[in-house]
Amino acid sequence: MKNRWIVLAAGIVIQTILGGIYAWSVFVPALQDAWGVDKGRSGTVFGVGIAVFAVSMIFAGRMLSRRGPRLTALTGAVLFGAGYLTASLSGGRFPLLLAGIGGLAGAGIGFGYVCPLTVGMQWFPNHKGLISGLAVAGFGGGAILVSSAATRLLEGGMDVLEVFRWMGWILGGVLAVAALLLASPRPPAGAPAAGGDASRMRTAPFLLSLLGLFAGTFAGLLVIGHLTPIAERAGLSLAFAARAVSAFAVGNAAGRVAWGVGFDRIGFRAVPLSLAGLAVGLGLFSVARTPGLFMTAAVLLGFGFGANFVVYASALSAHFGLEAFPRLYPFCFLGYGVAGLAGPPLGGWMAERTGSYGPALLLGLAILLAAAIATTIGLRTFRPAE
Repeated sequence: MKNRWIVLAAGIVIQTILGGIYAWSVFVPALQDAWGVDKGRSGTVFGVGIAVFAVSMIFAGRMLSRRGPRLTALTGAVLFGAGYLTASLSGGRFPLLLAGIGGLAGAGIGFGYVCPLTVGMQWFPNHKGLISGLAVAGFGGGAILVSSAATRLLEGGMDVLEVFRWMGWILGGVLAVAALLLASPRPPAGAPAAGGDASRMRTAPFLLSLLGLFAGTFAGLLVIGHLTPIAERAGLSLAFAARAVSAFAVGNAAGRVAWGVGFDRIGFRAVPLSLAGLAVGLGLFSVARTPGLFMTAAVLLGFGFGANFVVYASALSAHFGLEAFPRLYPFCFLGYGVAGLAGPPLGGWMAERTGSYGPALLLGLAILLAAAIATTIGLRTFRPAE
């Protein structure tokens, strides 16, 4: 029997590499300066990558249930590596960049992401929150590591497409090795009975989890997508805004672990509490005008945002059981994909129309409060799986 700590460590490595997608902004200036790829097209590559990531998890969850975590994660490693290698051969051509990183690498993230979550909770069934928190904390912190390494290479004179080539070979190779270390403590479940998962997705616990995940990531991504211009409109410097982004990332990684521990202790009550906590952070952020208050709000927002990737995974596995988790969670995770397509663009559009980010932040706050109230009312529908 495989050592469960090795499986956990391999899962964290996988998540850390996959989380490098959040470092995409590091490559945007280099792509524009060296290859003429404008910011709009670079943003499209990132947005499509997030959307493909969310959608591909549906197919990954089915594959995981039928073929197990090793083959599923290995498929993700191949797709991820092939995506960055395709981008490296693009010559700056937008269609190839979009197909490589937005399509192939985005799908690779989806196939890799669901595996550490599932096998981690299978090996540590009494600590679902903590283990899922540790796994996705790697995803949250991966952007810091990848951005630091990529920045050093770019500042050293390496062309951005060559950086993509190294990422494809090295990171894709490490992903493949880590994938081979994954294993379930028991044979994966077979295909579910016809209509079984569809009926579960019509239940209150699933729909409330979908609502909560959408609300939390909508508010968080709205801020992430515009944090720098929001800081500038508050009279803060660009350098300070960059530090605030890092503070958000640190809070995000820490929040994933802390909310995981919290779920293990307070159970399903973590769902409305996490939404209320994120609402407090967003409310503070909307009135922050001094450096100290702005930085505090950025950390609190990151801390609350991290809960989205732990609380709902833990809640669904606790309510429906571990066997159903890899098939149900990807559908719930579509709430994140929709939030990514809606939050940042809507925030920018409202800011352009009103001349302020205030209305957009108030919209995010209203959605959070509505979701917190709804999940509080529906809390009694959550029950531990028998």
